[in-house]
Amino acid sequence: MTAARNLSRRVFLGATGVTGFLAACGNGVGSNGAAQIDARVVSTEQYLYSSFPGTRDLASRAAGVLIMPLITEAGLIYGGGYGRGALRVNGVTVDYYSATRATFGLQIGAQQYAHALFFMTESALGQFRRSPGWAAGADVRYATPAQGASIGKETTEMEPVIALVFGQQGFIAGATLTGVKYNRIIP
Repeated sequence: MTAARNLSRRVFLGATGVTGFLAACGNGVGSNGAAQIDARVVSTEQYLYSSFPGTRDLASRAAGVLIMPLITEAGLIYGGGYGRGALRVNGVTVDYYSATRATFGLQIGAQQYAHALFFMTESALGQFRRSPGWAAGADVRYATPAQGASIGKETTEMEPVIALVFGQQGFIAGATLTGVKYNRIIP
């Protein structure tokens, strides 16, 4: 019983520490809502397209693009991450989403990054929008921003969702979007 009590105390303290760290990272929690998310999304989108010009072409072929301007992750055995962004169709925001992630395992560190999900088919976009909580999984193709220029039409016709992670600061070994859950929010 004492060992179980000590373990649950450690879990509680670890979760409280991770939550406090994430709240201090300035990822938009408790912000001014839609206007602030939109401003961050537009700024992030401009950065992505100017830094990696091939991604502009990728976006023009996509049915929609989810831009997540700032995801903050931290972990020490237990970890988590959170961020907010917007889904844009034809350059216009149509919905707002949060991205959350909880992890357990051998990990230590913290990082912040931005990412974009390019929905290359109407079917993939529709499935994402209808889902009460869509989780990124094995069906997502990962590309580096530099590859944005070389991802050809034949690739995008075969891949329903392409993910680009960019602007990474900090370090957590093995970071991917696998297991990130996206939920529609009202900011």
